[in-house]
Amino acid sequence: KFRMPTAENLVPIRLDIQFEGQRYKDAFTWNPSDPDNEVVIFAKRTVKDLKLPYAFVTQIAQSIQSQLSDFRAYEGQDMYTGEKIIPIKLDLRVNHTLIKDQFLWDLNNFESDPEEFARTLCKDLGVEDPEVGPAVAFAIREQLYEIAIQSVASARESRLSKKGRRGSDHGSASKASGLSMDLMKLFSFKSSVVRKRKDLDVYEPVVDLLTSEEVDALEAREERHAR
Repeated sequence: KFRMPTAENLVPIRLDIQFEGQRYKDAFTWNPSDPDNEVVIFAKRTVKDLKLPYAFVTQIAQSIQSQLSDFRAYEGQDMYTGEKIIPIKLDLRVNHTLIKDQFLWDLNNFESDPEEFARTLCKDLGVEDPEVGPAVAFAIREQLYEIAIQSVASARESRLSKKGRRGSDHGSASKASGLSMDLMKLFSFKSSVVRKRKDLDVYEPVVDLLTSEEVDALEAREERHAR
């Protein structure tokens, strides 16, 4: 049944709210089993801590509740099962730190912990900014959530295919099938688990510390793009 393919079944929530000339952006995870009244409590506390106009309470609460409703709509539905190793890609800027990386993730490992993985990654790369780890974990969870949704679509197509309604269309129409890689294909008898030399640069993590001028330029570019 549908759930995040991680030890903790948490929903990635992303907020970007503009109201009365002010903008609030944030990204965090939420336990879908928590009572709904916690959403309003969180919204009120956030508005108070950040000294935002009180009208933001409704905007924040509605955005969180909408995303939780989307997640809960998939609960109870079948997910596609099978050996699936998928690529996770990072391309993040957190404050002055720019981090790029890609790696493989086992969708069938329901004991995986993106937060612990992110802490280990930052430690190995010598990243000192404490905000980078949570951002990396969130980026992983966001991609896993998207793929979990696609896995529901794959399961639905599989059922239709077995009923003879879709025939050979199953798989080709599924984005999840395109993203996932069967273990036997990934590690065939003719290949090695050691990456080829030409692939080393692709999988090598990149961490850059940006100057204040570079950060200002990037933020200005992002603001223009947002507009």
